[in-house]
Amino acid sequence: MISREEAVRTALSISAIQQDDGGVPWPEGHVDVWNHVECLMAMTVAGLRDPVTRGYDWLARHQRDDGSWAMKLVDGVATEPGGESNHAAYVAAGLWHHHLVTGDQRFTELRWPMVKRALDYVVGLQTERGEIVWERDAQGRASAYALLTGCSSIHQGLRCGVLLADHLGDPQPHWELAADRLAHVLAAHPEAFTDKSRYSMDWYYPVLGGAVRGPAAEELLEREWSTFVVPGLGIRCVSDQPWVTGAETCELALALDALGDRERAARLFADMQHLRHEDGSYWTGWQFINNRHFPHERSGYTAAAAVLAADALFTFSPGAGIFRDISAASVSPADPHLCGCTPARA
Repeated sequence: MISREEAVRTALSISAIQQDDGGVPWPEGHVDVWNHVECLMAMTVAGLRDPVTRGYDWLARHQRDDGSWAMKLVDGVATEPGGESNHAAYVAAGLWHHHLVTGDQRFTELRWPMVKRALDYVVGLQTERGEIVWERDAQGRASAYALLTGCSSIHQGLRCGVLLADHLGDPQPHWELAADRLAHVLAAHPEAFTDKSRYSMDWYYPVLGGAVRGPAAEELLEREWSTFVVPGLGIRCVSDQPWVTGAETCELALALDALGDRERAARLFADMQHLRHEDGSYWTGWQFINNRHFPHERSGYTAAAAVLAADALFTFSPGAGIFRDISAASVSPADPHLCGCTPARA
């Protein structure tokens, strides 16, 4: 385990890389909204109020009229202008988490219009069957395909958005319907998504995002456990490379915690501590054939995942259950009114 003081030190390593304009970048310098929000959540756990406020100010400044954000921004300038659906959805998870941790009603009300625009952008990309395609390009054209990991994260964002809406007395029933339809597709129609099965995220994210829980989730995780888990080190990023990554390991720990499997969650979290640097930051990954860090970087998003996993396991904040408590409603896979159960492809 790590102590609360060690978790705060990790969060401080994130604030140390925050840019003057409030963006929290990848090691190579660009900012994307999903990782930015993850870093804000970790700093919220640690009580770093000013960096978090500047981070939400950054989000508000860079949100576009349609509710989206550019995929990548460098020094505030869009270098990849398309708008990803999972980026926009995760802002709702961030704000709900902020509210759970701080109870700051005024802040929640201030940023609520940003979340409304973002989630309306997201549900505007939902197909008739229920999956949500991954982006709208710079010309406004919707992508032709959906990603399982992204849609799993979107599911969590929609559920958080519904909770925010109900808390603020501004219900958004179309988001709840969209989340139910999306959960159904995630649980019952894997053929609806582009095949990215070599990535560990496509394995555990339906559990992490709350679309699959209970016995089905336990069976799903057991199915590929030996493919991705490297005992004593963490989990592989991709199935065919000798490379474990800290963020994915922490996310799998969060998924296990959400199922009540705290023993394995804690073991995985302990296994990835070899990536912790003396300043509290975390190396992104470890290539265990060459015995070297790969890539040779310490990333804010890895540190953020570590803080959120530590919070879930050791309850450092009132937001410790943000992944545990978000789950799909009970929906019968045979219900034709939700998605028609039409296969995505033969």
